[in-house]
Amino acid sequence: MVVVFGSLNIDMVMQVEKMPRPGDTVLCPEYKMVAGGKGANQAAAAAKAGASVKLFGKVGNDEFGRLVLASLKESKVDLVGVGIDKEFSTGCAAISVDAQGENMITVASGANVKAKESEIPDFLLTKDTILLLQMETPIEENWKLIRRAKKFGAKIILNLAPAYDVPQDILKSIDVLVMNQNEASLLALHLGFEVISPTVVIKRISANYRIICIVTLGNQGAIACSPEATWEIKAMEIEPVDTTSAGDAFVGVLAASLDKNMGLPDALRYSSVASGLTCLNRGAQISLPTRHQIDTNLNKVPPPRRIT
Repeated sequence: MVVVFGSLNIDMVMQVEKMPRPGDTVLCPEYKMVAGGKGANQAAAAAKAGASVKLFGKVGNDEFGRLVLASLKESKVDLVGVGIDKEFSTGCAAISVDAQGENMITVASGANVKAKESEIPDFLLTKDTILLLQMETPIEENWKLIRRAKKFGAKIILNLAPAYDVPQDILKSIDVLVMNQNEASLLALHLGFEVISPTVVIKRISANYRIICIVTLGNQGAIACSPEATWEIKAMEIEPVDTTSAGDAFVGVLAASLDKNMGLPDALRYSSVASGLTCLNRGAQISLPTRHQIDTNLNKVPPPRRIT
């Protein structure tokens, strides 16, 4: 089982020719309103990939919240842990996507600031549980949940997105850390590393804290380092339409794959395929692939290459 503690948002997606600069106004023909939020996206990605998923978080008592919950129900995510807050509105993200598929995102957290780790019961945090967290919920709630889950033996995946300083004891408590290049650089600076390549960063983190560390590299794929080996996985060769949820697809499918006891190399391959397929459609959860779609396209990404 995968337990997700994370954010739920409504996304306003605008297709623009080019990104605005400070002081600019950029016009586009229309916008699409779709369900999003890193927690919700990753929960949906894991559920579509075949995992049993329980999501914990908050939405507001508004139409946006109802739309988000309806989308997650379609993905077969268990929403018993999602509360409705009467004070804050549902989180909202304004997403601009340019002609190359790159995105720029501004998030209003809304009800996500009221997410409480104490609402996750201890009996769900067992050695058979994959606990998945991101950084769009209150940081101290994340740290408290990780410390508690560690005591019960849950396997913990932390997606350091958006980037934030991580206490030493948290790095020692998690099992898998996933970041993009920018997030890896910021964490490296926080840990006192000199400016170095993503490969060196994850090797050092993995060796120092005895965890699996993964850096996603966009269209260059990803690099993963465990205390035993380092792996390089290619990205699917595509013409991207919208990269907004590519990272969430990668992380959610990684959690689902590890929940099925896949080895790290196979889990990376499934995650890379899922990430690529997600870029072929606009929107967050609506673009996430099913397990059948991932299986069908698995031959489009070669198995990871062991580089040490």
